[in-house]
Amino acid sequence: MSNLTTTSVNLTKKAADPITLTEIAAVKAAELIAAENVDEVLALRVAVKAGGCSGFNYDMFFDSEFADDDVTREFGGVKVVVDPQSAELLNGSTLDYTDGLQGAGFHITNPNATSTCGCGNSFS
Repeated sequence: MSNLTTTSVNLTKKAADPITLTEIAAVKAAELIAAENVDEVLALRVAVKAGGCSGFNYDMFFDSEFADDDVTREFGGVKVVVDPQSAELLNGSTLDYTDGLQGAGFHITNPNATSTCGCGNSFS
């Protein structure tokens, strides 16, 4: 009788990033966090809220309070926090920052959005 050993391999797939920051977005977010000049650790919280002309709105703000089930990633030294419900709607999204003739600001590209409104802040 041969001596065969069965080995169990855990093939845990890394959870996808709900949102990824481009390099320029991470730099701008880091600048804005530094300008807050507070003693507490701040993270960029990205969330999806019900509302808007297409069904959902993006919400971004600096936050110092974190829940145990928040999805947390770091990009260029910037901690990004997303609640679990928003993470599902943002899965695979990219946050970019542009500064051009038509204004400056952050913009989310969401592969899960089936439609968006004219302003780009609302999606379904």
